Amino acid sequence: MITIRRLRAWAKARQSPLARFVHGAALGLRNVSFPVIPGVHAALYRLHVMLRAAVANAARILWHTPLFQSQLLKPAPKLYLYSGIPLVLGAPEMRLGERCRVSGNITITGRTSGAEKPVLLVGDNCDIGWQTTLAVGRRIVIGNNVRIAGRAFLAGYAGHPIDATNRAAGLPDTEDQIGDIVIEDDVWLATGVTVSAGVTIGRGTIVAAGSVVTKDLPPFVLAAGVPATVKRSIASGEGDAATDRLRAEIKALGRVA
Repeated sequence: MITIRRLRAWAKARQSPLARFVHGAALGLRNVSFPVIPGVHAALYRLHVMLRAAVANAARILWHTPLFQSQLLKPAPKLYLYSGIPLVLGAPEMRLGERCRVSGNITITGRTSGAEKPVLLVGDNCDIGWQTTLAVGRRIVIGNNVRIAGRAFLAGYAGHPIDATNRAAGLPDTEDQIGDIVIEDDVWLATGVTVSAGVTIGRGTIVAAGSVVTKDLPPFVLAAGVPATVKRSIASGEGDAATDRLRAEIKALGRVA
């Protein structure tokens, strides 16, 4: 019996004129598209974008935001939740401040094996970016005006024990593997930053992309690397020119972090 799989393999081998013809015809059909009509398809694209935005906003306002707000200790004023609804695992207690902007493509997970209920506290005017994970062991405290870029990982608990036998048996992590994470006011964690359990990052500090923070960082420094180390201090209230230079420096550090 000839199956689709065998037919594809026969055509791909191109060992006969008919097989070569069928293979070429299939490639041609794969690349067929409707020709662009000047003006018409550009207008249709704009309409598509507008409709998509309207549907996304309706879902955000009427569905995603109230559902997520129902899981908080109390509703967060002026919360802007975009791109869906966060995945919440382990039922942590959560409180968000005013005017936070949170991607729906994040994960918030609370440790379930401890005696204490995990608590996530987020201050006012914070950003939490795409594909970030907040793993709450006991507490994660995020201050005001904090910026957390995409794919960050705040690892407040390990999830598995160090002992291989216990890990294979499916036992949970141990108390010495968890710790509070404190992100003080005005901190900026760039893309892909990992923060280990038990770490405090001081006010106004910036951590470059791809860095792994394993120890406390003081206030107002630029840190980078694996593990992250202090590269230089940041003057409070740097002007626009200094800020532009700092952004370039962070980008350069992130490439080698």
